[in-house]
Amino acid sequence: MADRYLSFDRDEWDDLRAATPLTLRQDDLDSLQGIHERIDIDEVVAVYLPLSRLLNLYVSAIQDLQRVSSTFLGSIAPRVPYVIGIAGSVAVGKSTFARILQALLSRWPAHPQVDLVTTDGFLHPNAVLLDRGIMDRKGFPESYDTRALLAFLRAVKSGEPEVSAPVYDHVAYDVLPDARIVVRRPDIVIVEGLNVLQVNREGVEFVSDYFDFSIYIDADVKDIEEWYVRRFFALRESVFRNPNSFFRNFATLDDDQSDMTARHIWSTINGRNLRENIEPTRERASLILRKGNDHRVTEVRLRRL
Repeated sequence: MADRYLSFDRDEWDDLRAATPLTLRQDDLDSLQGIHERIDIDEVVAVYLPLSRLLNLYVSAIQDLQRVSSTFLGSIAPRVPYVIGIAGSVAVGKSTFARILQALLSRWPAHPQVDLVTTDGFLHPNAVLLDRGIMDRKGFPESYDTRALLAFLRAVKSGEPEVSAPVYDHVAYDVLPDARIVVRRPDIVIVEGLNVLQVNREGVEFVSDYFDFSIYIDADVKDIEEWYVRRFFALRESVFRNPNSFFRNFATLDDDQSDMTARHIWSTINGRNLRENIEPTRERASLILRKGNDHRVTEVRLRRL
């Protein structure tokens, strides 16, 4: 059976950036980094620039189609954002990837307004998860208010002038009841989350139905586990020390206790979620980025049109 994807090694993918200019400086990149993975300029040039070029071409094509449609209908239709979904495991580097991609895409003149929304804000509040007895399944499909997420995407794709989304606080480990992020007719919306490629069990409407392009960040499961453990150690020395942190009790763990705790959380929650719910959605993505154990992308797979 023919592969639905075109595969590129790192050098082949790098060649596809053509003359795309680097619009990020090192200090820009430093401000976008995650807590444990470090992305260097070489990674941006080799991986992110070709992707930025590809997406710019796709967005331009969609904008042309919208203008053609308006001409045919004899009216000015509301601008509809191009929506990009980013999926992958906890600790695989989705958030850093999304922020760098947002920064690069916003520097293209045809689509300067690029908003980033994470699906963490659409998690049910802790009180609801506790009431339903699924607090230990936070991040699993059933822990999200999927109806609210679908309503948000529906409004965005309908060209609504202003759409708001809830905000999640990683220190409090909960949705903030009075905080909203507002999206005002952007050119591009990036939606980043664990299960954004998940198929709804009812089969009526999927989150990914509203995506124009989707990206899955992939890596060996053992590598992701090690990244998760390293992130846990980094959080122990930073966020967990915040007196308002939900996990402040972890700040006093020694190295052995931290390693054991992190691996237990991984095996019972995050690793299980990856195996049962996230990884099975990989082949639904428009593009798959495969990382090596140093967080550098080694292979890119682009779905054939």
